[in-house]
Amino acid sequence: MVAQIQELDASCWVKTRSSLDPNESSFLIWTGKIYAFMPGEKRTLLFKMVGMNVSRCIPTEEGSWDFTSRELTYYLDPQTEEILHKWDNPWTGETVPIMHVANSPVQGNFKGKFPALVDGDTTTFMFDIFPTYDNPLTEDSKLAQYSPQSTYQAAELFKITVPTADLFNEKMSSVSQLRLSWDRIGQWLPWMNMGDRPGYLIYSAYGSKVSGFNELPQLLQDEINTRVPLYKNAPKSCSDEVEDMTSWLYFQQHFDAYLAGERFPLPVAEED
Repeated sequence: MVAQIQELDASCWVKTRSSLDPNESSFLIWTGKIYAFMPGEKRTLLFKMVGMNVSRCIPTEEGSWDFTSRELTYYLDPQTEEILHKWDNPWTGETVPIMHVANSPVQGNFKGKFPALVDGDTTTFMFDIFPTYDNPLTEDSKLAQYSPQSTYQAAELFKITVPTADLFNEKMSSVSQLRLSWDRIGQWLPWMNMGDRPGYLIYSAYGSKVSGFNELPQLLQDEINTRVPLYKNAPKSCSDEVEDMTSWLYFQQHFDAYLAGERFPLPVAEED
């Protein structure tokens, strides 16, 4: 059979990305590298990374689901793979606190058709996303120097491969296997304090779906258990009144803690 793009029902994507069971939290994990790409310079490996997302899909009407999730990504020493809490910026000579990614919530809605490459036993969903929006940090003079660009822009390229049979097995609420490829091109992170220096970050990662919290990498389990137990479970509901968290908004909200050199992510308790 020749591989071909097919339009699949949203339920197939829900089973892939999360689960048809609204009582179930689904976990994705990823590992990879983050490079600096500077004009006229060779690549620089800045960090390795490890991350996770815990999600839930809540049916709202026939063929439609609200998606809600939380995600963490930790920046690691590229040699030892230990969590870094300070970074020696080789371009500015400054040592800055590292703000690890702690985005809660990250939300959306799944409905309609989702194109996927069906190739016999495997099916691959491919998404090329180019988020562009006003940079919230430029509204405050004390924050703008950390990220002076008026517009936030990035490119995120996803390829997610799952067993074809799982998508059409009505007894399964979630796929049994998943392979994730994720590449990202983005601006300097605000905590790096790179200002308007030319260049950008390139992220290269791969990942998978795991069956539960106890299958997360040990580093993530330890951090969640001791510092951010909120991330053990997906949010219980989705709200239009709550803005999606990003590294830019997190920096804005916790700027004083950043200046004080506190350890990130800041502790956050479990949901009541």
